[in-house]
Amino acid sequence: MFSKFSGLANTAIPKIYVVVANGEVIYVGKSQSPMRQRFYGGWNATGKHGYHGYAWRHTHTEADVFVWYQQENESTDSSVDLETVEAEVVFLVRSAGQWPRGQTEIHFHRSQKEHRELAATIVKNIGVLIPPIQSEAK
Repeated sequence: MFSKFSGLANTAIPKIYVVVANGEVIYVGKSQSPMRQRFYGGWNATGKHGYHGYAWRHTHTEADVFVWYQQENESTDSSVDLETVEAEVVFLVRSAGQWPRGQTEIHFHRSQKEHRELAATIVKNIGVLIPPIQSEAK
């Protein structure tokens, strides 16, 4: 199940990943672990030590995973930079209508133009059409 990751996805470099199922962004995450290890832990979590794993594992059996790597600027702030881009991607999805269905937590930090531009590039490259913002019916 988790053996189909290849190349840089199998390395311990910082990365952002976006999970898309049925044409919908259902989760945005950040990891420095190899993707196979990250998914195995998120799929098999039992709640021990407070971690319950991916909520969407109970509702989806197939998904596409898109991964972006941070190879530059591996400073002590790189984790905050990745979390900031991750939050901006989630914000773009939310701005179009609703939070990703499987998103159970997010870490927010003050963003800079670069973070927002990277997030917009990620959303654009996923190829998922995010519908325009519509007001809720009253």
